[in-house]
Amino acid sequence: MGSKNTIKRADAMRSIEAIEQAAAECLGRNPEASMSEIARAAGVGRVTLYAHFASRAEVVDAAMSRAIDRGNEALDTVDLTGDPLLALARYVEAGWHLVDQARSLLVAAQKELSAGRIRELHSGPAARVETLVARGRAEGAFRTDLPIAWLVNTLHTIMHSAAEEIRAGRLTSDRAAHHITATVLAAFTPPGKPVPEPDGGN
Repeated sequence: MGSKNTIKRADAMRSIEAIEQAAAECLGRNPEASMSEIARAAGVGRVTLYAHFASRAEVVDAAMSRAIDRGNEALDTVDLTGDPLLALARYVEAGWHLVDQARSLLVAAQKELSAGRIRELHSGPAARVETLVARGRAEGAFRTDLPIAWLVNTLHTIMHSAAEEIRAGRLTSDRAAHHITATVLAAFTPPGKPVPEPDGGN
């Protein structure tokens, strides 16, 4: 009996993994992707999908969680040591690509999930930037007259706004990192200090 339960659990885990992956891919292409489309892409029926996820919101939440987990793995490889300004630029370059890849998924999440839940899902990347900003402030590179949480939120808001600008056709992906970095450096620089030029931009 135990071995049958183990097989059932393993089958269920495979189904859940397939659904989460399919949801991330389908919603990443089209935020309006239907549950039927996600089930087909996962190779399961709608009954199986709903057996694991009671609603579209649960599927979107799982897909968003998966994307952010993968993003955190990528951000773990970014060197955030040394000059805080250069570390910030490296974070923007890596983080921007993740936001760009997940922008359709975020549109789906904004329709299905609360703002609080979206903030909770982003807590990993936020904590990483909080540490960098705190170090930059201690070293005199970043302003100290505004709260750290405000600066972190400013960075992520600008990143997401860049995704919106690309969707609207007003910005190209190849220019996004430069635009974000230039804007964030201006926002983070202490009042009265010259704003550093982002590398390679004009």
